[in-house]
Amino acid sequence: MPHLRIFRHYVHTPFLMMSALEAVVLFGAALAGYWWFGLHQDAMGTQALRGVLFVLAMLAAMAAMGVYESRVREGYSAMMLRTAVALFLLGPIGLALVAAVVPRLVIPLGTTLYVSGCAFLVLATLRLVTPRLFPEDSFKQRVVVLGVGERARKIAARMRRRSDQRAFVLHGFLDNRPGAGNEVVADYGARVLRSELPLYDFCRQHQIDEIVVAVDERRRGDDGSGGIPLDQLMDCRLSGIRVCDVQQFIEREACKVDVDLLRPSWLVFSDGFIASPARAFTKRTFDLLVSSVLLLVLWPVMLLIAAAIWLDSGLRGDVLLRQERVGLNGRTFNLLKFRSMVPDAEADGPVWARRNEDRVTRIGGFLRKSRLDELPQLFNVLKGEMSFVGPRPERPVFVHQLAEQIPFYGERHRVKPGITGWAQLCYPYGASVEDAKEKLQYDLYYLKNQGILLDLIILLQTVEVVLIGEGAR
Repeated sequence: MPHLRIFRHYVHTPFLMMSALEAVVLFGAALAGYWWFGLHQDAMGTQALRGVLFVLAMLAAMAAMGVYESRVREGYSAMMLRTAVALFLLGPIGLALVAAVVPRLVIPLGTTLYVSGCAFLVLATLRLVTPRLFPEDSFKQRVVVLGVGERARKIAARMRRRSDQRAFVLHGFLDNRPGAGNEVVADYGARVLRSELPLYDFCRQHQIDEIVVAVDERRRGDDGSGGIPLDQLMDCRLSGIRVCDVQQFIEREACKVDVDLLRPSWLVFSDGFIASPARAFTKRTFDLLVSSVLLLVLWPVMLLIAAAIWLDSGLRGDVLLRQERVGLNGRTFNLLKFRSMVPDAEADGPVWARRNEDRVTRIGGFLRKSRLDELPQLFNVLKGEMSFVGPRPERPVFVHQLAEQIPFYGERHRVKPGITGWAQLCYPYGASVEDAKEKLQYDLYYLKNQGILLDLIILLQTVEVVLIGEGAR
């Protein structure tokens, strides 16, 4: 199977296999390093526990740096650079925090860095050799799209690059209405296929693993052509060839819900969209604990930021900015931020953020890039107005405008807004209606598949956003 669905979130099997193999490497490096530095004299259980903690810390650090993220297309060198930051910076910091809580598991920093260095060399070699031993497409499924019109265009436009096909190989687009003149996908360089064979025979001949149904006209014409060939699809399905709808395929591969393809009936009958009391209690408990701890740790940093803002503005203007935002079930609240713009930036009313904002102060540019301007939102989390993870809250004037232009926009208010979210990781800072529509699709994916795994993934990968500044404006 090219995918596993864990706690309702789709995870690519090749990335799971890669992380499992690298976990073995990390564990072996940890035990060898501890033996080399004389820590083998400790009890076997203590050694094993130290090894497991080292593996968990390093895997979490690599996940936080986007090493296992399927959207990263930067190549081998960039992946190893991210790995180096994880193994030599984030991982040791995580282990130090654990050691502060459980002193008997203290591992000397020199030992940790030595083990990290050995593991880095082995991982670098492994990642260089593995693609040569196992070709990139070995674990991918072969997919054919049934349809060449507007619905099929969604795949042709977004997944035509090989780097977008992380878990599948797109064989082509099968025209189920030859000569109808609706080959929209051809405009995107897609491979249009025609065949006189029954669908099952075609799939057998081309070793197709999955059929994605993206037919515009779902009813057959008077001549018997076009429409959805249910009998043939049933034959394929019962013979072991997977069949899915284009909406389901995009959700699985792009981790978003396509708004243009969305129908109310799909929202009603699809799985997901679960909001249980247990989930709400767990999330609220987590929010309270983490926000309290972060405020206790970061209050000196917040005081320094406040002083820097005041000095940078010539000892004038408020340090904190209060903006009305739309939260859970459409209720408004005052969102807190460190002020990053000049005091009279919105004298003429609210406007969309722009690239290279001339309203942003010198210290404000740094705060936005590093996301430090959002630290006061920890108080919003404590008050219960926000959560750590969720759709970013928008201002009422923009919500009203966007709700009129974008279908299903109001559904994003079914959960509490968050300091960070799936859309913030997957799409750059929104500055237009089109951007808002694109981000809504990721928010709907989160709303549909929210769970502890997805929350942890979002929190881990937010570290990458803070360190690299991706998505900030």
